[in-house]
Amino acid sequence: MSLYERMKTEVAPEVQKELGLKSLMAVPRIEKVKINVGIGTLTKHTKDFSEVVNNVSKITGQKPVITKAKIAVSNFKLRKGMPVGITTTVRGRRAYDMVERLIAVVLPRVRDFRGLPLKSFDGQGNYNIGFKEALVFPEINPDDVTNVHGIQITIVTSAKNDEGGMALLRKIGFPFKKEL
Repeated sequence: MSLYERMKTEVAPEVQKELGLKSLMAVPRIEKVKINVGIGTLTKHTKDFSEVVNNVSKITGQKPVITKAKIAVSNFKLRKGMPVGITTTVRGRRAYDMVERLIAVVLPRVRDFRGLPLKSFDGQGNYNIGFKEALVFPEINPDDVTNVHGIQITIVTSAKNDEGGMALLRKIGFPFKKEL
């Protein structure tokens, strides 16, 4: 059973009971998963960053968008219109599939993994995870990578606060660090 179906049958009623919500429709859900890769340092060395675009499209299953600088910053040698990042948003069933792969496949591949920090919530129930190397994703072949890059993942939930988002992600199976 996929996480999308498990969410409706098992996870939502448990979260409803834990948070003391009256309606099942008030239970927080995953709205979208945003994936961002900064390519600012990569553009200084080479103009070709198609490898990063291909890696992000392999991870998400859809074509990413290249973000460009909105203003010029002379201290960073950045001109308006220069590419600075790659982003994509995954919604619906694909978002749940992405979260399921993150829990079951990607996090166990992280070296010296001791759990996810609770500090990474943003105050509105959304959770951020950053990886220094995108090679933890099995879709990326390490032999084909010439420029190692990091990746930032934001899991956006419909929760109004961190407690709701934390309850949802904990029931889904996120391995958070134990509080001392």
